[in-house]
Amino acid sequence: MRTPPVATTRRERQRERQLRSLSQPAWVWYGAAVSPDAPPAAPIDILLRDDAVVVIAKPAGLAVHRGWAKDDSYAMTEARDAVGRWVYPVHRLDRATSGALLFALDPALAEVLAAQFRAHTIAKRYLALVRGVPPAELVIARPLTKDGGDAPQPALTRVRRLWIFERRYSLVEAWPETGRQHQIRRHLKGETHPLIGDVRYGKGDHNRLFRERFGLHRLALHAARLSFDHPQSGERVTVTAPLPDDLAGPLRAMGAPEELLQP
Repeated sequence: MRTPPVATTRRERQRERQLRSLSQPAWVWYGAAVSPDAPPAAPIDILLRDDAVVVIAKPAGLAVHRGWAKDDSYAMTEARDAVGRWVYPVHRLDRATSGALLFALDPALAEVLAAQFRAHTIAKRYLALVRGVPPAELVIARPLTKDGGDAPQPALTRVRRLWIFERRYSLVEAWPETGRQHQIRRHLKGETHPLIGDVRYGKGDHNRLFRERFGLHRLALHAARLSFDHPQSGERVTVTAPLPDDLAGPLRAMGAPEELLQP
């Protein structure tokens, strides 16, 4: 099958996305059929693309692939349409989390990268806004279970405080060394420092406060940096994802130092 050319302009990418929605069934690679009358989605930002991998900047609110949700769009299909070929997920980000999301461009390379995740050799740096003032540095080593109630699995998250706001809230960076479900959110909640904007593990009164004062309408968690060994060359690759406006704007309104908002 001929590989379609990569669109070079926003208009071309939008047109290709509409054409694919008409020509491919909804089950192909977890895609969703899109009505030709629906407005085209904003194009996904590509942070890195070569012959082996693609890293996109996933916006908050976009699921990685089809799961329980029945959305019209997923990060997987958006990445596929942006590069003009199939993509293979090797990890996930929560729907509510934004930031760097890695895909392989063939199944064998996906397995090489998945093995790195299993071996915990991939480094991930997140920025998060939390309630309270955690210690300057914190190591959280607490096993976590899945929603299904499986046996607890080891989980470790390293946290460093970056900035304190009004003596009640903190901007932190988190480095999860394992990849359990909702790990950062659950670990910080367990330390009495739930994330702002977290409707599942957070506090409604604090979430409302930040919506009303600063226009924060999302989970304050962003995957800012991803480092991995390239599956072909073996060289260490680091990709950074700039903070999106829906998180950077509220943090700037709070007076967060600009240097802390860089990935």
